[in-house]
Amino acid sequence: MPELQRMPGFVGLSLLTDRGTGRCIAASAWQNDAAMRASGPLIREVRDRAVRALGGTVEVADWEIAVMHRRQESADGASVRVTWVKINPERVDSGIAAFKDGVLPVLDELEGHCGTSLLVNHLTGRAVASSAYESAEAAERHRPRLDRLRDDTAGRAGAEVLDERAFELAIAHLRVPELV
Repeated sequence: MPELQRMPGFVGLSLLTDRGTGRCIAASAWQNDAAMRASGPLIREVRDRAVRALGGTVEVADWEIAVMHRRQESADGASVRVTWVKINPERVDSGIAAFKDGVLPVLDELEGHCGTSLLVNHLTGRAVASSAYESAEAAERHRPRLDRLRDDTAGRAGAEVLDERAFELAIAHLRVPELV
């Protein structure tokens, strides 16, 4: 991470892990698209070194941060519920509005909820929502309510839920400002 921190426009990094499957999600954030593009060669080098050291395969995706909301700081080891959806690209903005209006207020009521983000790709209509909780127990305690909320919101937005997974927050250094 020190290499990234020295790069102009670097905002932060997070790493989600699933120790059971070995799946990891590393996310870096940049002040703007130009800074992100300029970081490409170094990011590829760092990513390639990690793949050589850990094994596995890599999938790269560019996202726009549509929502970043923190109720409280997430600590390393927090539990993160990640949901991937697909929506008609023409409905991405209405999907963002549905998320802000219908999901955020409910999540803020949940004991142990730390924060939530929604990342979107307007061109493909793909989105990924991540909600962090103090512990796996806190996330599991709210699972039935969260499942209903996910299904209701996806239905109202006309989105298809593609996948959902639980991860551990291994590195929590994503310093993106509040964006609601």
